Amino acid sequence: MQALPYQNYLFDLYGTLVDIHTDEDSPAAWEALARFYGYYGARYAPAGLQAAYQAEVDRQTAGKQGLRRDSHEAHPEIELAGVFQALFQAKGVPADRALAVHAGQFFRAMTTTRLRLYDGVPAMLAMLRARGGRLYLLSNAQAIFTACELRALGLEGAFDAVYLSSDYGCKKPDRRFFDLLLTRQHLDPARSIMVGNDPICDAAGGRAAGLDTLFVRSNLSPEGPLPQATFTLPAMDIPRMGAILAGEAVHPG
Repeated sequence: MQALPYQNYLFDLYGTLVDIHTDEDSPAAWEALARFYGYYGARYAPAGLQAAYQAEVDRQTAGKQGLRRDSHEAHPEIELAGVFQALFQAKGVPADRALAVHAGQFFRAMTTTRLRLYDGVPAMLAMLRARGGRLYLLSNAQAIFTACELRALGLEGAFDAVYLSSDYGCKKPDRRFFDLLLTRQHLDPARSIMVGNDPICDAAGGRAAGLDTLFVRSNLSPEGPLPQATFTLPAMDIPRMGAILAGEAVHPG
């Protein structure tokens, strides 16, 4: 069996392995969340709760906003449990972190209209691991959401380590986020590849961190030309991605 061309495989999550759609403007979601807060004595009208949420997000992200924020990333530059906790506290309810996390997860469930793996993801990850590859997740995401979604999708335990931007206060394409993973996991960038669907966060960010890169254009990728990358896939094709990552197909960027 041919040896893998890389030792370490760093994956983005949403738009790379996972197809997701969220709607944070859903009136039904805000009505349900207002009801949830009311159960604990924090009474909001749905529109008032939505406005308070956005104001608190704006307050906590002031000066931290990055290049791009997709709704499914849910404000990855901050730890969002603090926002849901502040919404309780604004109404005089001394909510602990556990309740704040529960509120956030309830909201995520109410605003998510699609959550699935792209076809072939489990087989690809299993193949790379069986052949000695080490798998890492490096995602602009909220830990209070992503841990549950990984479990729901059967990806819990699929990675050697998981790095989510909300845990570290920085996000791709910030070089610091890449270096956190590389340094803490003692990875050689020359033996590592970043796989993602964002031309700036994943392709350019990975390249700046000294990594080879595989860019895949998915339904969640920003519009624009294909970026400079070691390998490019112009459309989502997990079997083809796996073949490239295993060194069994040549598809240069």
